[in-house]
Amino acid sequence: MPEPLGGSIRRVLLVDDSQLQLKLVGSTLRRWGFEVLTAESGPEALEICALTPPDLVLSDWMMPGMTGLELCRRFREMDRETYGYFILVTSKNEKGDIAKGLDAGADDFLSKPVNNDEMRARINAGERILSMQLQLSEKNRALSSALEELQEAHRAIDNDLRQARKIQQSLVPERVCEIATSRVSLLLQPCGHVGGDLVGMFRPGFDRLGLYSIDVSGHGITSAMVTARVAGYLSSAFPEQNIALERRYSGFYSMRDPAVTATMLNERLAADPGVEEYLTMAYVAADLTTGKMRMVQAGHSPALLLRAGGDVEFIGDGGLPVGLVDEVSYDTHEFRMKSGDMLLLYSDGFTETVMENGEMLGDDGLIRLFRESAAAGSGPELMQDMFWRLTCQMGDKYSLHDDVSAALLEFDVLKPSAEQT
Repeated sequence: MPEPLGGSIRRVLLVDDSQLQLKLVGSTLRRWGFEVLTAESGPEALEICALTPPDLVLSDWMMPGMTGLELCRRFREMDRETYGYFILVTSKNEKGDIAKGLDAGADDFLSKPVNNDEMRARINAGERILSMQLQLSEKNRALSSALEELQEAHRAIDNDLRQARKIQQSLVPERVCEIATSRVSLLLQPCGHVGGDLVGMFRPGFDRLGLYSIDVSGHGITSAMVTARVAGYLSSAFPEQNIALERRYSGFYSMRDPAVTATMLNERLAADPGVEEYLTMAYVAADLTTGKMRMVQAGHSPALLLRAGGDVEFIGDGGLPVGLVDEVSYDTHEFRMKSGDMLLLYSDGFTETVMENGEMLGDDGLIRLFRESAAAGSGPELMQDMFWRLTCQMGDKYSLHDDVSAALLEFDVLKPSAEQT
C-alpha cells in the first residue's frame, strides 16, 4: 500500500455534492494515510478551511450553488500561513475550461471518473511542489533572520563610524584662527564617515605658525587611525609632544627645520611594525612678522601661492612620501609672502575630482577655483565656497571618491590689534 510522502500534504479536504463520491474517494485517501475532511458544498468547505486549513483541496467542479471554480477563487483569497494545493475534479477537457480553472487558482486537474493511480500521481506531484515551497519558505526565513542580524551589525558599525567621525573631526578643533595680522582657515571633507586626510596648525609663538596638509594612503578606518597618530606628533595642545618643535632652556619652543621634521616623522612611521600605510605631507613653518616661509613637500601636492596682484605659482618639486622607505632625506623650500598673499595647502582630492565633462579638475581648474572663491570672500567662507564650486562642477553623474581638504594662510590681511600696536 503506497504511503504519503509525509512532508507537506497531511490533511485533505474532499468536496463533492455526491455522498457516494465522498465515501469512495475518502476511503481511498484514508487507506493511503491521509487525514480526510469532507464537505458537500462550497460554503461548507470554506468554513472548514477557515477553522482547519487543509494542505490539499480535492473539489468537484460542477456543484449546485457554488461551483468548484468559485470555491477555488474564494480559497485563494483566504489568508494562509502556507500554500494550499487545489485540484479540480472535472469531466471538462476543453482548453478554455482548463484556462478558466488555472486563472481561478487551480494547481491541477483530475478527470472523471476518478482513477486511483492518476489521483495518487496528482497528489504526489502536489507533494513535491509543496515540499519545494516549504523548503523555499524555510530558506527565506533563514535569510530574513540573517538579514536582520546583518542589519543590526551594520547599525552598530554605522554608529561606531559616526562616533569615529566625531573623533576625527575633533583632531581639527579650530577651523579658523587669527594670528598676528594673518588668518588661517581649514577645510576637511571626508568622502565617507572617516577619511585619511588631515589638516592642522600650531602656534609656538605670537608670530610663528606651523601649517600642514596630510593625505594618508587608502581610505577608511585604518587611514583615519594613522591620521590620529600623526595628529599627536604635530599637536597644538601639547608642544612637548610636537616633533616639529624643539624646547630651549628658557622654556621657549623653536621650530625645527621642516625637512628635519619630515625626516623625524618618517623614522617614526617607518619603524611601526605592521603599518603599511604611508602619507604625503606639505608642511610650512611660517614667520608671520617677516613673511619668510619654509616648506617641506613629501610627495604631496605642491602649495599654491596666490599673490595679492593675481599672479599664481606652485611651490615644491615632489619628494618621497613619509613612511614609505626607512631612510630618506627631504629639502626645505624657502619663499616669502607679502601683504595680501594667500597660500593654499591642499590634498589631491581637489585636483583629481572628476568634473561633469568626465575630466579631472587638474591644476588649471584649481587655480580658477581659487581665484573665483578669493574674489567672492575670505577666511572660512572662501574655503567653503571652493568646496561648493567643486561639487557644483561635478554634476549629478559623479561623486566624491577621495577626501577633500585644504589649509589656507592669508598673510597680513588683518589690522593689528591694540596690543600689537
